[in-house]
Amino acid sequence: MIKDRPLVGIMFMLGFCLFAPMSDAATKTIASATPLIVLLYARYVAQWLMPLPVILMTGRRIVMSRRVLRILLLRGLVHIGGLAAMFAAFRFLPLADAIAIAFVFPFIQLLLGHLFLGEQVGIRRLSACSVGFLGTLLIIQPSFAEVGLPALLPLLVALLFALLVLMTRQIAKEYDPVCLQSTSGLICLVMLTAAGIGLGNTGIFDLQLTLPPAENWGTLVLIGFFGTLAHIAMTYAVRFAPSTTLAPMQYVEIPIATFLGWLFFQDLPDGMAAAGILITVSAGLAVIYFEHSANRVRPDTRSKPPAA
Repeated sequence: MIKDRPLVGIMFMLGFCLFAPMSDAATKTIASATPLIVLLYARYVAQWLMPLPVILMTGRRIVMSRRVLRILLLRGLVHIGGLAAMFAAFRFLPLADAIAIAFVFPFIQLLLGHLFLGEQVGIRRLSACSVGFLGTLLIIQPSFAEVGLPALLPLLVALLFALLVLMTRQIAKEYDPVCLQSTSGLICLVMLTAAGIGLGNTGIFDLQLTLPPAENWGTLVLIGFFGTLAHIAMTYAVRFAPSTTLAPMQYVEIPIATFLGWLFFQDLPDGMAAAGILITVSAGLAVIYFEHSANRVRPDTRSKPPAA
């Protein structure tokens, strides 16, 4: 089994916080005109194919235990549900707002990690997470009265992604992360294909598994590419660090999403939202400092002989 290396896990989580909003921004540009099943298909085709060259060149074994397979099947359903809910939310909410609302999930993750995995929740981590959440509240702009029920979609995303991270943590140290991405992508593609064949004749727009217009192919490639990079980064993050360590760091995704929302959709945060962004970034930096302090070994401690 691989030992925890919190700082390495934090660095991979920062990669996730960069790549995930890039995939989300690409999704938002075509989300309204594209069936959800097509968006998901693009995402999982990339997740299946991108790791294959690495698997073939390095001779990695994709064989898994029955326990891992059972978790992967359940994990696939949870991941499909979470992505579908987030993609649907992008039709109604600004990019940063949708992600900010979904960021109740680190708290859910902390609670589930403590209850079911026995992970410790120290006062510093809990404090940093609480400060980050206060910043998140300042960023949330749309009124629930104006947006309506679609504003609740990111809350569903929060629950499902908290479960996803915890399930990934259960198998990340016993199954190769690169193989995990490819096999997970294939499993999700099989599920989506079955759904498209079985439910495609219902007339529901989001279940129509049809070829998208040619002008959307490039965007679909970007969705899959950056989404897969984000997923790989997240898998390596939970491989090296417990969810209680990573939870506050995930708030860094919010200012990145805010910047991309302004860059591509002219959604510029107001003064209160800017203050919230500053608070969330500060909370994330505090976690890095705490982990660095906890893992630093004093030179004199290492060389000092034991007392007689």
